Amino acid sequence: MMIVLFPASLPDRPRARRWPRMLKAAALAGAGLAGLCGSTAYAATATTSVSVTATVQATCLISSTSLAFGVYTGVQLDSTSTLTVTCTNTTPYNVGINAGTAPAATVTTRKMTGPTAGVLSYALFQDTGRTINWGTTVSTDTTAGTGSGVAQPLTVYGRIAASQFVAPGAYTDTVTATITF
Repeated sequence: MMIVLFPASLPDRPRARRWPRMLKAAALAGAGLAGLCGSTAYAATATTSVSVTATVQATCLISSTSLAFGVYTGVQLDSTSTLTVTCTNTTPYNVGINAGTAPAATVTTRKMTGPTAGVLSYALFQDTGRTINWGTTVSTDTTAGTGSGVAQPLTVYGRIAASQFVAPGAYTDTVTATITF
């Protein structure tokens, strides 16, 4: 520890000039003592590796928009719907669409039910020309693809054939699209 004494007065110098020099001298003396008395701290370190792992399971999601034909007047009526498939990258998949809920419906002759037990036949296809039926048998009438890790749209092409003169009213059906991966 260092003690600095400041004289009350110095006979040959004015007070205003001596205090800054005395403070500077005291600061330098204190810094020097700190260097002599202080100790240097050293930090030690150690490292290790952390193993990080995950297993990605093949996964697919599927969603759809409604297939709304609108008003049918006895002439052929076409409409579309979109199935959105999102599968993990490189995952192969097949998408099939069942026959629906109407009695006696098949994947080649689907039916909407309406008033007085009436049925309105329709079909679902994989192509714009509406020639490739969309069914449920993998590698026969389903749509195949490979996941990319992002959403992939698949268009469902629907058609109500002409000359079906059924009772007026609302007709509905629900089909289920299934993705196999």
